[in-house]
Formats: sequence, C-alpha cells, structure tokens
Amino acid sequence: MTDLSAFKAYDIRGQIGVNLDTDLAHKIGRAFAEVTGCKTAVVGQDIRPSSPEITDAIAEGLMAAGVEVLDIGLCGTEEVYFATTHLEAGGGLMITASHNPIDYNGIKMVGPGSRPLSAEDEMERLKALCGGAALPDAATKGSRRSVDCRDAYAEKIVSFVDISALKPLTILVNAGNGVAGAPFDAIAEKLAARGAPLSFVRMHHAPDATFPNGIPNPLLPENQPATGTRVTTEKADMGVAWDGDFDRCFLCDETGNFVEGEFVVGLLAKAFLVSHPGAKIVHDTRVAFNSREVIAEAGGTAVASPTGHSLIKALMRREDAVYGGEISAHHYFRDFMYCDSGMIPWLMIAQLLSSEGKSLSQMVQQMRENYPSSGEINFRLADTEAAKSAFEATYAAAANTQDRLDGLSLEFDNWRVNLRSSNTEPVLRLNVETKGNRALLEQKVTEISELIEAKGNPA
Repeated sequence: MTDLSAFKAYDIRGQIGVNLDTDLAHKIGRAFAEVTGCKTAVVGQDIRPSSPEITDAIAEGLMAAGVEVLDIGLCGTEEVYFATTHLEAGGGLMITASHNPIDYNGIKMVGPGSRPLSAEDEMERLKALCGGAALPDAATKGSRRSVDCRDAYAEKIVSFVDISALKPLTILVNAGNGVAGAPFDAIAEKLAARGAPLSFVRMHHAPDATFPNGIPNPLLPENQPATGTRVTTEKADMGVAWDGDFDRCFLCDETGNFVEGEFVVGLLAKAFLVSHPGAKIVHDTRVAFNSREVIAEAGGTAVASPTGHSLIKALMRREDAVYGGEISAHHYFRDFMYCDSGMIPWLMIAQLLSSEGKSLSQMVQQMRENYPSSGEINFRLADTEAAKSAFEATYAAAANTQDRLDGLSLEFDNWRVNLRSSNTEPVLRLNVETKGNRALLEQKVTEISELIEAKGNPA
C-alpha cells in the first residue's frame, strides 16, 4: 500500500525517498486531474535538488490524464497562483518544500481561479485516489510547454502601490538563496522604470539548492540576526526576508529588530483602510488585541478566522474582505486572487512609511507597548488532550469570553490566551497577549507553560 503520510490538511509535504517519491508524484498528478477536472494546469518548482524530478513526475501524471501542462519553471508559490488565473488554467501545482529540511519536498495546489482545494473534500479524494488502484490513462495524452508569466506577475505586484507616493528609502532584501531573487528583480526593474525612489541592497540573492546560508526560515529567531545586522550596517530603512518559496514575508525595522507578525497585520490593515474605507479585514484568532484595535480605529470591520490558508481564503471570499493576515507572516489579498503573497507586503509597507513620515520602529513601538505578546510557543507532548483539558479546567470559568473558532481562546480584563493543536504538526501551540502589561505576560506564559508540561508530559 502506498505510504500517504505526506498528505497534510492543506497540501503535501514529505521526505524524499521515505514518503514522497516520483511514483507518488505521478499518482498525485493523475489524481489532481481527476479531482479538479482540469484540462490545463500550471506547474512550477523551487530550487530544491529533488524539485525537477518531482515536477516531471507530476507533469507526466497530468499528461496521462490528457491535461495540457503549462510549465512556468523556477518560481515562487505565488507565481503559480498568479499564473493559474492569468492563464485561465483549471488548476496549479507548486513543487516546493518551502522552509522544511533539505531532504524534503512538497506540493501546494489550487483549483480554477486559484482557489485552494478543500481539506475535507478535494484533499481527501486526492489522497484516496493516490492510495487506490491506478487510474486509466486518457485516450489522448496531454502536452507540456514552457510559459513565461513573470513580466505580467511583476506588473500585478507593482499595481498595489501608488509609485508617485513613494519617498526615498533603502531596503535590504534577503532571499535566503531560495527563489525570491529573480521575481524581486523583475519587480524592482518595473519600479525603477517608473521612477520609484527606492534603492535595494540584495543579500543571499542567488538561488542555491545547497542553501549555503541555511534553510531560509526567518520565523526562527536564530535566523533573524543575519538580516538585522546587515540592515544596520547598510543603514537601511527596512529589511525584508523571505522563506524558500517566498509566500511568507518578514520585516525588520531600521534598528535591526524583526517586527512581530501581528503588528505587520496591523500595519497592512491600516494601509488598506486608507484606500478602501470601511473594508473588511480578516485576521487569525491566535493574537487579536492589536488587530482589532487598529482595524476599528481605521474604520474597518475585523473578521476573525481560524488559522490555515484555505480557511482564511474561503472566509475572505465569503466576506469580500480586501486583506487577511496571519501572525505566521502569511498575507492574503483580495485583488491577488484572495491568495497569499510575500512581495505585496513589503511594497505596501514602503508606501506606508512614505506617507506616515515615521520610521518602521516608530510605527511599531506604540503597538508593542499597548499589546505585548508571547510569540507562538510550541509544545511536543506525550498527552496533548490531557494538557488541553487541564488548561480549560484551570482558566475557562474565570474568562470574560471564550470561543472555539480555532482551539480555545479565552479573554480576560487585561489579557488573552489561545491554545490550539497544530493542523500540520503533532504539537500544541500557545499564544498569550496582554493590554500593556509585560510583567503579566511573563507571569501567564510561565504558569500556563508549566501546567501544559506537567499535564502533557507526566513523570
């Protein structure tokens, strides 16, 4: 029987030669055609050593179903999202391991209109087909051809800002030797041609399958000082760092400090509400104080969502929300097919810096003081359910409000906590935030962490 442990709630991620290989990739391509009914499909790949062979196998599976494969080559995930809609394809598949270890790879998939595949229906059907008998080939095999969408993609990204409103800024960009370099250059070229007064310092810009500077994952605190130090050395106004497929964007202020995810959400919400008064903004429920306040003050409507790209995208479509953001550095845009982009955020923040006339650290300082937060704390436990039960029994009764939109969120007079199981890993995730009280934050993090560890990993 085929090992299907690489199938996750929203995508596919596995270890090459262990639970992901070319045989499974071929089945995935063939099953994707069956589930979506696509006649054309976009494929793209990251810089991983295994990506070409996985891409070839997926393409062969698609062609076996009679699908015309539109190959956009080495690219970022959002370029597949863009190309799927731009080329009016029936689906798109991005072969990427993003920030996972070097011997991993994966597949991110969308249907027509770049909408995500549903976890409970399409992903389950895809998995079942891959584990069953081989599907018959189509009477006529499909074809595969190369397509270049990068110029149109760059044009779309640049359309999100008013270039005449930009002021001179120096921005350090760290591609992490992933695939962000060439798409960024295409965007920078268009900005320069239109007179944008932005100058860039490039760092780890060339794609390199060996990742000589480490796997690009700027979410990890140990990976952030390299970018931060270079920002201060170059006297840049802002730093930008991407993960391997650049669907996540991390920002660093001019002092070298990374900006917490919830505050980036606040900044982007503010930027959108200037140009879209009264719009709806979706935010994930893990950390909510700052997002709710910024959105309300700017005249928008805050809509809370469970974590997970397919859930947020679906909610944004239902609510016609102009923007959605997660603390994990995924940012979603209505006018980008409701998809996440790692290029739009830094460009919009550059315009916000220009219009506000403040440094990034100044713009974030008040938010940090008003709503200090713990950052996401992960626990690997022997008994996750026991830990969750103990947490609820200890804190829920005294909470002013509680909701189960995503795990359990409890809100008190001057602090808030969310505890949830990961959708993608066997871990329990904790987020704590307070209203202007860092001492209380530290106290609650300590006592809740001790409770979780004691009940989840009993002696």
